Amino acid sequence: MVIPQHIQDKMYHPPDDLRRDAHVPNFNSYLSLYKKSLENPEAFWKEVAEEFFWEKPATGPMLQYNFDVTKGNIYVKCMEGAKTNMCYNVLDRNVKENNLAEKIAYYWEGNSPDHHMAITYSDLLKQVCRCANVLKEMGVKKGDRVAIYLPMIPELVYTMLACTRIGAVHSIVFAGFSSESLCERITDAQCSILVTADGVYRGEKLINLKQIADEALEKCRDKSSPAVTKCLVVKHHATTTKSGVACNKLQTPWDPECDVWWDEAMRDTPEDCEPEWLDAEDPLFILYTSGSTGKPKGVLHTVAGYMLYTSLTFKYVFDHHHDDVYWCTADIGWITGHSYITYGPLANGATSVIFEGIPVHPHAGRFWEIIEKYNVTKFYTAPTAIRLLMKYGKEPLLKYDLSSLRILGTVGEPINPEAWHWYHEVVGQGRCPVVDTFWQTETGGHVLTPLPAATPLKPGSATFPFFGVEPTILNEHGEELEGEAEGYLVFRRPWPGIMRTVYRNQERFENTYFKKFPGFYVTGDGCRRDKDGYYWITGRIDDMLNVSGHLMSTAEVEAALTEHAAVAEAAVVSRPHTVKGECLYCFVTLKDHREFNHSLAEELKGLVRERIGPIATPDFIQNAPALPKTRSGKIMRRVLRQIARNESDLGDLSTLADPKVVEVLFSQRCQATS
Repeated sequence: MVIPQHIQDKMYHPPDDLRRDAHVPNFNSYLSLYKKSLENPEAFWKEVAEEFFWEKPATGPMLQYNFDVTKGNIYVKCMEGAKTNMCYNVLDRNVKENNLAEKIAYYWEGNSPDHHMAITYSDLLKQVCRCANVLKEMGVKKGDRVAIYLPMIPELVYTMLACTRIGAVHSIVFAGFSSESLCERITDAQCSILVTADGVYRGEKLINLKQIADEALEKCRDKSSPAVTKCLVVKHHATTTKSGVACNKLQTPWDPECDVWWDEAMRDTPEDCEPEWLDAEDPLFILYTSGSTGKPKGVLHTVAGYMLYTSLTFKYVFDHHHDDVYWCTADIGWITGHSYITYGPLANGATSVIFEGIPVHPHAGRFWEIIEKYNVTKFYTAPTAIRLLMKYGKEPLLKYDLSSLRILGTVGEPINPEAWHWYHEVVGQGRCPVVDTFWQTETGGHVLTPLPAATPLKPGSATFPFFGVEPTILNEHGEELEGEAEGYLVFRRPWPGIMRTVYRNQERFENTYFKKFPGFYVTGDGCRRDKDGYYWITGRIDDMLNVSGHLMSTAEVEAALTEHAAVAEAAVVSRPHTVKGECLYCFVTLKDHREFNHSLAEELKGLVRERIGPIATPDFIQNAPALPKTRSGKIMRRVLRQIARNESDLGDLSTLADPKVVEVLFSQRCQATS
C-alpha cells in the first residue's frame, strides 16, 4: 500500500495545522497502525478497551470468530467474560471521571430556527436516568425489546440510552416509515413498549405520528402478535404552535389503558438509576435494514464490540478533539445516527448538533446558518443533501461564515466527483478534507474511509480500510483478484463492531453474508481497486436500491405494488437521479382488462407510500404487458435497468424466452408516468 510520489503530488492534501494536531498525522502513521491492527489485534483493541470502564474484565481474547460456514456456525465474540454498560461509559464516565458535567453534549435545533436548546452531559444523564426509571415502572427488564418511533428530538436520545442503561434492547424505527413498516418491526422484535410522539413538522407539513403508531398497533393485534402493553407519548414542544395554530389540531388519539404522556410519567421520577452490568456479548440494539427477500432483517449489535468500534472510528475518522463542535445531519432512525450521533460522539465526550428539520426549510441556507450559529468544525452529511443544495448555487452560502469548518464527511452512498468538488471547494472553501466513508448497518461503523490528515484523497473513492478491517475483491467464482481489479467486496475477518446475527434468524444471517463465499463476509456491494490500491464502491450487486442514501429492497416495493387488485406482476429497478442518486423505476403487468392510466399510477404510488413510507415512493411507473424473463422464468432485471435508463445496448438476450417483450417495453417507455 505505497502511493507513488508522482500520484501523491496530484492529490488533495490537508493543511499543515490539521496534520500537526491530528491523531493520525500522515500516511506512514496510518500504515503503521493498520499493520499493528492486523498483525497484533489483541494488543491493538486492548489499548482501545483501556479507555472504558469494565465492571468485570474479559476472561477471553479480544476477538474470536468463525467466518467459514463449512466449519460450523458463524460467530463473532469480543471480550468474552467482561461486564460493562454502554450508558455508564458514555455518560457517567464523562460526568464523574472526565469532568465533563457542564460540557454541552448536544445542541438541539428544531424544524423551526425558533426551537433550539442546549443539553449538558449532566442534564443528559439526569434525563436518561429518569426515563430508565419510567421504563422499569412499565415493567421493562433486561433483554426486553423497546420500539422507538420518534422524530429527531432529545427524547429520542434519552430513550435509547435509558434502554442501554437497564439492559433493554432498543429497536428504533425511522419516523418516516409507514404504520405497516412499524408494525412489521414491532412484531419481529416482539417489543412490549412503544415510545412515540403526538406529531412532528417536516418543513411545512404536520404529521400525526401517534395516529400512525396506533394504526401500527392495530395491525399488530390483527396479526395476533404479542401486544404492546404501554405506549409512552412525547408531546413534542416543537409542534405546539405553527403560525399560531395549536398542536391540539392534531386530535391525538388516546387509549387510557395503554397510552401515557411522557411529561406526566417523568414528572416525579428520580434522577438516579443504577446501571445494569451486562455481558460483553449481550444485545445492545436491533436495527432493521432492507433485505433482498422483501422482509427487513433485524441486524443485532452487542455491547462491548460496538462500543469500542464506534468510539475509535469517530475519534480517528473525524479527528475529534475536545473543542470540536460536530454535526451529523442523519436521522437516528438509521445506523449513521446510532453510531455517529449517539454512541460514537458521546463515547468521546463530544459536543454535537442534533437537527430535526430539512435542509431547505425555512430557506435554502438552513444548513449554513446552523454551521455559523454553533461554529461547527466537523460536518457529516449525505451526497443526496449535497446535490440538493448544489441546485441553489453559492448564493445561500455567501450569507454565512463557514470558517469554523475543518473536516467534511459524506455517508450513505458513493459521492460523485462533481458533488465532491462542490462540497470541497464551495462548502469547505478548498481547505477542508472530505472523508468519504463506506460502511453498512451490518458493519456498525466505518470500514473503508480516509483519515483526514493522513490519506491523500481521490474524489469519489472511499480510499483505504480502517484499522482491523481486511478487504479483498473476489470474482464470481470466489477467486481473489490481485492489483487493479473489480468484483465483489468482501472482508476476511471481523472487527469488534460487526453485527452478530439477524435477530431470531441465524440461518438467514449465515445465508445472506457468508454462504456465497465461505470464509468471507460478503457486503453485497461491487468494488473496484485502482492501480494505487484505492477502493471505489460501484454499487449494490444484489437486488437492492440506494435511494437518498437509504438502502431499499426491490422485493419489498414489488410486494407492495402487487397488493393492488389491478397488478398481476411487478419488477422494480433503479434509475439514476440527479439528487437522490438512484430512484425507483417500476414495471407493472396488469390483470386482464385493466387499463393503465395516470390515476392507477397514483394509486400505486400511494400504496407503496402506505406500505413502506414516503421515501420509497416510485418516481416512474411503466405499463409492462409482459416482463423479460429467461426460459426458466427468472426476470432479467439487467435488461429492465437498461430500459429504465433508455440505453439501447442490452447485451446478450439469447436466454430470453420472448425477445419481442423488450421491443414492446422500449416502445412504451415514453409513456411511463412520473
